[in-house]
Amino acid sequence: MDFLNLLNKVDSFIWGPPLLILLVGTGIYLTIKLRLIQIMKLPKALKLIFKAENNGSGDISSFGALCTALAATIGTGNIVGVATSIKTGGPGALFWMWLAAFFGMATKYSEGLLAIKFRIEDENNQVSGGPMYYIVNGMGEKYRPLAVFFAVSGILVALLGIGTFSQVNSITDSVQGAFNIDSKITGIVLTICVTLVIFRGIQSISNVATKIVPFMTVIYILICLTILGKYYTLIPETFTLIFKSAFTGQAALGGFAGATVSMAIRNGIARGVFSNESGLGSAPIAAAAAKTKWPAEQGLISMIGTFIDSMIICTLTGVSLIISGVWQSDLNGAIMTQSAFASVLPNLGPIFLAVSLSLFAFTTILGWSYYGERCFEFLFGVKRINLFRILFVLMVLLGAFLKLEMVWIIADIVNGLMALPNLIALLSLSPIIISETKLYLNYLDSKTKLDNKNIS
Repeated sequence: MDFLNLLNKVDSFIWGPPLLILLVGTGIYLTIKLRLIQIMKLPKALKLIFKAENNGSGDISSFGALCTALAATIGTGNIVGVATSIKTGGPGALFWMWLAAFFGMATKYSEGLLAIKFRIEDENNQVSGGPMYYIVNGMGEKYRPLAVFFAVSGILVALLGIGTFSQVNSITDSVQGAFNIDSKITGIVLTICVTLVIFRGIQSISNVATKIVPFMTVIYILICLTILGKYYTLIPETFTLIFKSAFTGQAALGGFAGATVSMAIRNGIARGVFSNESGLGSAPIAAAAAKTKWPAEQGLISMIGTFIDSMIICTLTGVSLIISGVWQSDLNGAIMTQSAFASVLPNLGPIFLAVSLSLFAFTTILGWSYYGERCFEFLFGVKRINLFRILFVLMVLLGAFLKLEMVWIIADIVNGLMALPNLIALLSLSPIIISETKLYLNYLDSKTKLDNKNIS
């Protein structure tokens, strides 16, 4: 058995039914306990993005924390991941991605809430938080091994998974396809840019994220809408195909190998989690740095990350790939998405995608450098943070030399390892999530009554 086959077997085992059931099941459980908070409080959450009070302790604004989290989530998963998911699982994979994202919003809310509730201040007077801290401080010191397992997994994801290899690989492939620039040159330039930002800490990462994330998101959405505009007559047919394929599978068409329902479910959920990271425990590491005194407030803001990532960007990517017909071709990954863009903008489409993908992936690298750094600090203290940063930069450089298939398999494996301790913690600490939510909602009600009284 060669190494690639071994990795595939490990990946299939980790991302088997138990983990998928645990991921979605946790989201369903929290959705019920929180009374459909992702629907009932979505308008409030959207308002908080720009109107959060930011009057608590923390290192960055709530918007900055959201952009840092989005910087890490909006990346190759939205472009390459969606393409890979539909290529393997068929159009129905997009439906299961939506389902995972819907329940994942409740999961992401809970992660953000616990991040604020149990965050600490380190020796450098910076805020640290995330699953490793709400496991130890919320569940108890006897669960420290679980926190250590999460931190080790988080470092592996940062160094070997989402944080480096998959992002760099996608950037180099896309730039080479659009501009014919050698991947080694792109890798070196990217490594220099990453180095200039991450050694300055969370404020630097947040500043870059708040400038790039909104800009690149709007540009990418506009391009996808242009594709949908060209094929607008096929929109009803496309959505019919998505829903039908989700429950019946998809027969082979053109260069497409055909997909079963189980393939659609597995690829949709796994790639959805890879993209929006709900349940992984990564986003709360950024959320913990937000300036807020209400854990539930940051929970609502964190929840919007999954909404923007999966419900908007992944949906637009997936529908563009299906409606343009490129999902049936022999193309893969970023090249498949480039083909969809080229079908509308023959000359500019591939260039736009290369720029979008590069920005997406670059900010994802920055976000994950912070996540890995906080996990590293939890294990080894603040004095050795620069050691992690050096390792991270070296892995970014190495990422330009690895093949796509192996990259995604490694990323999938370490993602699954990271999710397990976090999901256990969310279920264990659900009573605290519920009580903090009630406390915040009562505060909002009393504030509304006071405002109405003052007006009258």
